[in-house]
Amino acid sequence: MTGPGSTRIEEGGDVDRMTIGAFAVASGLTPKALRLYDELGLVTPAAVDPSSGYRCYDADQVGRARLVAELRRLGMPLARIGVLVDLPDDEAAADLAAWWRQVEHDTTARRHLVADLLARWRRETIMTTGAVRCVGASGLERGGREEQQDGAAWVGDRAVVADGFHGGGATASRIAVEAVIAADGSRVVDALAAAAARIGPTGDGGTTVTALWCDGSRVGVAHVGDSRAYLLRDGVLTRLTVDHTHVQSLIDEGRLTPEEAIDHPDRPRLTRALGTDEPDLHRRTARVGDRYLLCTDGVWALLDDAVLARTLTADAEPAPVVGKLLEQVREAGAPDNAACAVVDLVAPGNDERAVHHRRR
Repeated sequence: MTGPGSTRIEEGGDVDRMTIGAFAVASGLTPKALRLYDELGLVTPAAVDPSSGYRCYDADQVGRARLVAELRRLGMPLARIGVLVDLPDDEAAADLAAWWRQVEHDTTARRHLVADLLARWRRETIMTTGAVRCVGASGLERGGREEQQDGAAWVGDRAVVADGFHGGGATASRIAVEAVIAADGSRVVDALAAAAARIGPTGDGGTTVTALWCDGSRVGVAHVGDSRAYLLRDGVLTRLTVDHTHVQSLIDEGRLTPEEAIDHPDRPRLTRALGTDEPDLHRRTARVGDRYLLCTDGVWALLDDAVLARTLTADAEPAPVVGKLLEQVREAGAPDNAACAVVDLVAPGNDERAVHHRRR
């Protein structure tokens, strides 16, 4: 006797199997989807009637079919699902985590692009406490390296830091910094794309980059690699960027804590860099009194968030803050190049002061 929605197939013995309709109900997939997944090899029927073409499934296939349905609801492409469902559990978990990180990166970039397009088309003006302007400073520390491969600069409404690597790293970081400084504030992203084209795939050398610009009502941040951007607002320090590194992926997967990552031997290993990947974009409302910090890993790897926050709140002017940050880097041993820029959003009428600290 067969159960409801099942059929008996006579192939060397009586075996109870589910019809495609019953299997669709049990798995949460439509018969149409099941036919497609059969063609793609994702969920293959246990048997197909040679005369009628009716598909029949075993009950133990429901779990796989439900997994496919769940992954499709996440938006995962069918080709990737086909690989993931056949992996051991630990490898499947790692693959899903890696895919989801990329989805989050892409979603963030798209969200900011949509916001920019909507504001442009609707000609909306984001209301703030009034138009703002930037006052800033930047600085470099060569540290224990023979060559300075980091770059930093501030001018007008733009600031940038970059951390070059490999033999051509100094050239790559210089190209990135010069591109941002030469660009009109609204064209920083285009300038970075042009710089990326000049640098090309990271073979002989590449660079990270984190750039900031302000149009008077909004602040933009473009970021790729592990150079960071922070915002100090009302005494609270917030990191705006996520490192594009191997250890960050381990943190995302729960296999490493942020504290363990600082001393991890693979901490400098990048997963994205200018020339091979597009930067992540962030847009924020500009507010008088906000202070932004851009810095390479030669700064943040030595000075934790508490030290950064204390230093950023200790002085009213950007230039002494930059000087103090680099002094603390030297006191901590300065094994690497270091670069930073501090930008304050101030009310119109405040003097612009461009200051750059360099230690060779």
